[in-house]
Amino acid sequence: MNFGLNEKVSVITGGARGIGLADAFALGSEGSKIILIDIDDTTAKEAVRQLKINNISAHYYQADTADESQVLKVAKQIEEDHGHCDVLVNNSGIGVKPAYLLRDMPLSAWERMIDVHLKSTFLWSRAMIPLMEKNNFGRIINMSSMNFTGGGRPGVSHYSSAKAAIAGLTQTLAKEVGNLGITVNAIAPGYVSTELIAQFTPEMMQVLINQNPVGRTCTPEEVAALVTFLCSNQAAFINGELICMDGGRRDFYWGN
Repeated sequence: MNFGLNEKVSVITGGARGIGLADAFALGSEGSKIILIDIDDTTAKEAVRQLKINNISAHYYQADTADESQVLKVAKQIEEDHGHCDVLVNNSGIGVKPAYLLRDMPLSAWERMIDVHLKSTFLWSRAMIPLMEKNNFGRIINMSSMNFTGGGRPGVSHYSSAKAAIAGLTQTLAKEVGNLGITVNAIAPGYVSTELIAQFTPEMMQVLINQNPVGRTCTPEEVAALVTFLCSNQAAFINGELICMDGGRRDFYWGN
């Protein structure tokens, strides 16, 4: 199946590892030109090297994705270097360690979580929409989480709040830009086998695997496959959706 992504310019925030890098490989394998945005210079350069080894056109710009001045600077550079943007995957994120009950949470922890997840999604969407309007085509994919769709769990109120807000932003933005040929959708993954869950103890991993109907965690490549489809011509009428990708269980809880 031809997804119509050949020569499309795809911007992926937090694209140097994990789900973001899997997105880059999946979109790149369809002929898309990949632009990685990441704060980790060393890891991002290695990611670009890996992509190029696989004959994928790849570029990298360093930025704190939640810093407005840096976002605007890089957005201007993308326009100068590439002319436009077709796909934006808002994938920037940080983990929830250490976890805090709300009453014990430092304001700095709350603000950083909201900034990296929600503020960056706002900033990059705002910056890339004008570059999508040029061709009357755009696909914006945002990352929510089962920590919202599953009703939250103790210790991650900042993370769950950010992911809930991203779902709301997705639905609202979809109504604002749909008539421009731009669709906006979000994915709510369950636990995905990335560095963020590598810190879990074997006992914790066994609990979450036992609770899932599929009996395992999700892979970054599975998320990337859904991202790629949502960016395709075939998904042009899917707009404003929050798609759960959690193996059939959203209400995960450590105590069960």
